[in-house]
Amino acid sequence: MIKQDEELDKLEEDIRRLKSKYDQFFSGIQKVPPSQERRNLEVYLHELGKLKMRDNGRRFRFNQLLTRFNQFRELWGRKMREREEGPVDFRRRQVALSGPVEPVEAAPPPTPRVTSTASDPYVRMAPGSNGEQLKQLYDEIRHEHLKQGKQPNLTYEQLSVMVQKQTELVRSRYQVNTVAFRVETVDGKVKLKAKPIQD
Repeated sequence: MIKQDEELDKLEEDIRRLKSKYDQFFSGIQKVPPSQERRNLEVYLHELGKLKMRDNGRRFRFNQLLTRFNQFRELWGRKMREREEGPVDFRRRQVALSGPVEPVEAAPPPTPRVTSTASDPYVRMAPGSNGEQLKQLYDEIRHEHLKQGKQPNLTYEQLSVMVQKQTELVRSRYQVNTVAFRVETVDGKVKLKAKPIQD
């Protein structure tokens, strides 16, 4: 029992130290990312995950630490991409992947116009819409998850229920018939955004 407590204490301390080293790297104090320390921690996490933790408190604490580490890992991955590509290029690439591809030589507009149909990333859900719009949304969600090396965390049926609820909510709140949805990734989390459309 005591051994497991010590293992979780060590895990918590290792995560804290690794975060500190990444902070130093991103602020320019360290020249190289702490890749080896991260690999060691991932191996340790894997080993701990295989242990049979019968105590609910310890299992809960382990899951909390695992969640915290995964959040840091997503944050570090995003910062590394921004560092390599530059924040502007990274955001521009994300927009390009979620909408129609623009020619490389064309200068991007300073502020993307949502009302423009040419680059409108929104999927419109009007009364009587067929399943094509929903399928498009699901494909975009799946694409965003796969880009991060993950499987989608919801089924087509769950998305259908979620979109229906959101649509009804927005229609009643804003007194509109059409509701538009877009898929975007924020801090590694794939989200669905809704907005009312005045017909």
